[in-house]
Amino acid sequence: MAPAVRGLKGAVWQSDNNLIPLTDKLLLLTELKSAIFDDFKKEEEWKIMLLDDYTTKLLSLCCKMTDLLAEGITVCPDNLFNKIKSSCAKSIKKCKEINISFFPYESQVFTLNVPDAFYRCYSPTLEKTKDKDAVMQVMAEQIVTLCATLDENPGVRYKRYKTEGSVGKEKEAILEEDDDLWVKMRHKHIADVIEEIPKLLKEMSSKKKEAEGKLSLSALSQLMKRMPQYRKEISKQVVHLNIAEDCMSKFKSNIERLCKTEQDLALGTDAEGQKVKDSMRVLLPVLLNKSHESYDKIRAILLYIFSTNGTTQENLEKLIQNVQIESDSDMIRNWKYLDVPVISSFAVQQPKYPRRDRSSEETFQLSRWTPVIKDIMEDAIENKLDSKDWPYSSRCPPTWNGSGAVSARQKPKASYREERRSSARLIVFVIGGVTYSEMRSAYEVSEAYKSCEVIIGSTHILTPKRLLDDVKSLSKPKDMVCIKDE
Repeated sequence: MAPAVRGLKGAVWQSDNNLIPLTDKLLLLTELKSAIFDDFKKEEEWKIMLLDDYTTKLLSLCCKMTDLLAEGITVCPDNLFNKIKSSCAKSIKKCKEINISFFPYESQVFTLNVPDAFYRCYSPTLEKTKDKDAVMQVMAEQIVTLCATLDENPGVRYKRYKTEGSVGKEKEAILEEDDDLWVKMRHKHIADVIEEIPKLLKEMSSKKKEAEGKLSLSALSQLMKRMPQYRKEISKQVVHLNIAEDCMSKFKSNIERLCKTEQDLALGTDAEGQKVKDSMRVLLPVLLNKSHESYDKIRAILLYIFSTNGTTQENLEKLIQNVQIESDSDMIRNWKYLDVPVISSFAVQQPKYPRRDRSSEETFQLSRWTPVIKDIMEDAIENKLDSKDWPYSSRCPPTWNGSGAVSARQKPKASYREERRSSARLIVFVIGGVTYSEMRSAYEVSEAYKSCEVIIGSTHILTPKRLLDDVKSLSKPKDMVCIKDE
């Protein structure tokens, strides 16, 4: 997909406390349990939990219904909650407030579920209102609950930065943190996934055959006990193989050419490292291809504009008319509200974030682009962020050094979890949405810098289509904007 091209506000938090995992199983449920459930729990007595929509979503991300049932708790539907909440005050014995106002999305990813923050922070129609200050205050309070839950009191730096821009019966598959294979595969390149899953299936099959080859009574007994486990594991692997094959089936030759164009325009070089001399020549095949959707063509036009640091008004009008995207032209024009140059004659040259040299890194030809935020993560860990561009709102702990390591607490040959608990932590937050490639960067940097765990969060999760829809909405009056929840 296209690289994320945005000009949004970002912030980083650096801390070196002993770490509490963001979405360790039942972390938030444990906090609720210790603060509320245990206070009134009695043996052989069931309790009813009343949930509104917000709490229902939060709990669904933290635990399963079976986890609540194990605590002797059943859940009351929201419609009943709405009926009794106005009249139950006199019967309430005790009130307790739990400050949890964020949603764990993945093990190192969180959102605040504020999808309208992009519009409220960047739309010119709200410049004279207090909407921006209000939503910023709400998000700040939400982030405080994240830090409190993680037992963190981090140093804070911030910046508003500009980037450069199958046949058969269908079966629903639930992809969640409990699915080890999903956690392992979700941020891998599709080529690696297609190659790895069949190997796992073959390995599972060979283990099963090896067990079946032992004809002793005890061996057969053990095999029967393990059969449900085999069936469950094979079922999961088949599901993921089907998902991967479905993804590959959509990767047709025209999609491959589109990806090549996007990579060449975003990087300014082709797969061989040769500089792109004529960006329009690279762009035209995409615009002339009738099989590409408008969103694909708009994204390619934007990458062309960003690669040339803006275009002329005349050229922009021709592009919009020839591609017949007049109704969606604000997906292009509205980038000016993010201080991204669209028209070169009025463009103010914005300093670009200095990119790291990654020419020696092994990458797939169609995935050469590296998100700018990955450079920022690495610079933050190595203590290389310019203090003028990234001023401190509050200072980092004195024990944070350039590598992010806290040597006094490191233990040799520790397990991954022990290593994470004794390491430093970097929390990155972006206002306006985070992409999946940026989420992947958090895992990659955590893997590369063993002594620092990177957690990334945002107001909401972005897809290429949603990003363009968000940008299009910036010029609309507030009462004309309809922003869907995540």
